[in-house]
Amino acid sequence: MEDHRPSRTARGAALHRAAHQLLDHPPVFTDPLALKIIGAEAEAELRAGTDPHTEPPRSGLRAFIAARSRFSEDTLAEAAPEGVRQYVLLGAGLDTFAYRAVKMFPGLRVFEVDHPATQGWKRERLAEAGIIAPEVLTYAPVNFETETLSEGLTRAGFDMKAPAVFAWLGVVPYLTHDAIMATLRFIASLPRGTRVVFDYAEPASARDGASRAAHDAMAERVAASGEPFRSFFMAGDLRREVAALGFSNVEDFDAAALNPRYFADRTDDLRLRGAGHLMRARV
Repeated sequence: MEDHRPSRTARGAALHRAAHQLLDHPPVFTDPLALKIIGAEAEAELRAGTDPHTEPPRSGLRAFIAARSRFSEDTLAEAAPEGVRQYVLLGAGLDTFAYRAVKMFPGLRVFEVDHPATQGWKRERLAEAGIIAPEVLTYAPVNFETETLSEGLTRAGFDMKAPAVFAWLGVVPYLTHDAIMATLRFIASLPRGTRVVFDYAEPASARDGASRAAHDAMAERVAASGEPFRSFFMAGDLRREVAALGFSNVEDFDAAALNPRYFADRTDDLRLRGAGHLMRARV
């Protein structure tokens, strides 16, 4: 992304989360701040159905974005009883977890890592919406062209000697293979009990006709915004590569695993349809 421009794909994800609150009942992922943080104009367009994020062909992507947010917070809920008290949002965008976390996870510290331009834009959005940052939150602006994740987290006060949950959502497809593995290698070096959740996609060659067409359309949109896709993986290959970094347990979740978990018994046909995956790895 460009140094002085916030991420357009981060805004798109926020619009999908907001649309989920309006269009899908019951929501898979409940976020009472999702509409507020996108701004009054964007909210009005979603309610009027004039925003493209409300179009039926995008329901599968909306479902995936809702599921990955729910899954990462479910992972934190599983880790908290083990004493995990640090939650890191890598590429936080307009995620609102930190502003909902106080009552849900007492004693938790939340670190939002993002490019300085995107994080500055988010803080402007929060100010305009009248959303006050809670004491549990620490912003950690990191420009990965000039510093490492370790350096950025250390500066923010992250405890390298304590376990954490990392939610790395909507980022991996836009990074190079080397950058992805460097981040995972750092996470694997942290104390036992640390977990990471991230999403990735299969290459176009592994998709059927409808899925491939949807992927091609999305790839064209993100490339036009200046944030092209860079990395794709096959599940088995990625699982082996991540395990080789030192994680003790690596799990992969595709549509066949996530649909029964989050979309069973719905009457609105909301479900995952594409080739998106979630991977969870534990140190």
